[in-house]
Amino acid sequence: MKQLLPDIWQWSWFSQEKQLDFNGLFLTVGEHRVLVDPPPLTAEDKLQIRKSGRVDYLLLTNRDHEREAAACQAEFGCRVMVPEADAPQMAIKADQTYKDGELLPGGIWAIHLADQKSPGESALFLQRGKGILIVGDALIGKPPGSLTMLPPEKYADPAKAREGLKRLLKYTFDAILVGDGASILTGAKSAVKQALEN
Repeated sequence: MKQLLPDIWQWSWFSQEKQLDFNGLFLTVGEHRVLVDPPPLTAEDKLQIRKSGRVDYLLLTNRDHEREAAACQAEFGCRVMVPEADAPQMAIKADQTYKDGELLPGGIWAIHLADQKSPGESALFLQRGKGILIVGDALIGKPPGSLTMLPPEKYADPAKAREGLKRLLKYTFDAILVGDGASILTGAKSAVKQALEN
C-alpha cells in the first residue's frame, strides 16, 4: 500500500487479463475511514487499514467494481454504499445507495456520469487541496501519465459516453485517482481534457 496524497493510500492488484493494475483506495476523510473499489488485499494491506482504526464505509463507483467488496464488508464490518442505478445488478447487498449530487460521508460528492458502461457509473469528488477526483471505469490511467476511455464496444453509444464524461470538467481538480491503471497526482484536469478531445 502506498500513500498517494495526504490521508489517501492506494493498493493495487495486477490483472493479467487487462494487463493493468486494479486499484483500491483507503481514505481518511474527516472522522471517517473509507475504502473505494477494493481489489484483493494482502495481509499487510489489511493490517495497515486496521491500524488506523475502524473502517466506516466502503464506496463502489459502479457495478463492475464490486471486486472484493463482500470480503471487505465481512473483514472490516463497514457499511457499503453503491450507485442507486447499479444496485439491482450487483451481488452485494448494499447498506445504502447514493445518487448524483449527494454528499457522502467525509465530504465526498457523488457525480453521476450518463451513458457510460453501467447505468450508475459515478465519480467521487473531494474538495481538498487543489481538488481530487476519483473514477472507477469512467477513465483508465493508461499509458501512465495519460487517460483513455474504455474501448468503444463497452458503450451503447461511444459519442454519448464522451459527452457524459465532459461533466467532469466542470469541477476544479488537480489529481485524478483511477480504479484501473495509473493515477495522475498533478495536472490531471488537462489530462482529462486531452482524453475527451481525441
